[in-house]
Amino acid sequence: MDHVTHDGRTTAYRDAPADTDDPAPTVLYAHGSGGTHSLWANQYGRPDHDAVALDLSGHGESEDVDLGPEAGLDAMTAYAEDTATVARETDATVLCGNSLGGAVALTVALESDLDLDGLVLVGTGAKLGVADELLDALATDYDAAVETLLGEDMLYHETDGERVADAREMFHEVGQRATERDFRACDAFDVRDRLGEIDVPALVCNGEHDSLTPPAFHEYLAEHLPDARHVELADAAHMPYLERPVAFDAAVDEFLDELAA
Repeated sequence: MDHVTHDGRTTAYRDAPADTDDPAPTVLYAHGSGGTHSLWANQYGRPDHDAVALDLSGHGESEDVDLGPEAGLDAMTAYAEDTATVARETDATVLCGNSLGGAVALTVALESDLDLDGLVLVGTGAKLGVADELLDALATDYDAAVETLLGEDMLYHETDGERVADAREMFHEVGQRATERDFRACDAFDVRDRLGEIDVPALVCNGEHDSLTPPAFHEYLAEHLPDARHVELADAAHMPYLERPVAFDAAVDEFLDELAA
């Protein structure tokens, strides 16, 4: 892991440059609530793909930011600072974010002076309201909240096997404080009235069974962003890049080829 210091804290990231001279832009991957950079291992593990994946503040190896669990948009701002800093450090010009990470990518596009070539928005939306019951559980019964998230068609369409056990372990490694803060930041997020300001191409991608950010969220993004197209992946829920990595990577590669051309 590499590290960069900014805004009084250190952010960790994995830089995995391609072993070819492919001119495609470098993609920076941002994880969702309660996650770490390792969720993107399928993507940064590809030898022909210029990829970077970061740990947002308080996740994985990144130092935390001094914000409580109910920080809301202050946390989103901090995560956007993490992401913009790593993008500058690695010359990444495409941001790919899942869920919270997608909201972070949109925030960077709106609030920073980073020179971007494109956005890949996965399992996310222009507004990310979170059910009160889930927010309450995150604050009072973290184990129950995690099990809710691991239910059918929440994070995953298929809920048996090693992937669910790995997700449960990650939620507990990241911990209640950061994960609750993540979901409260999502709950406060709403840029529906600003999508027209985003002047870079976007690929909007969702799993057909996603009940956390349903297909309608993605249809809205594709309709209201100035330059966007929408891809829905079958037999997947909130994290199609894990459940259907080949189809997801193919969609991203096609998008990158278009940007390079």
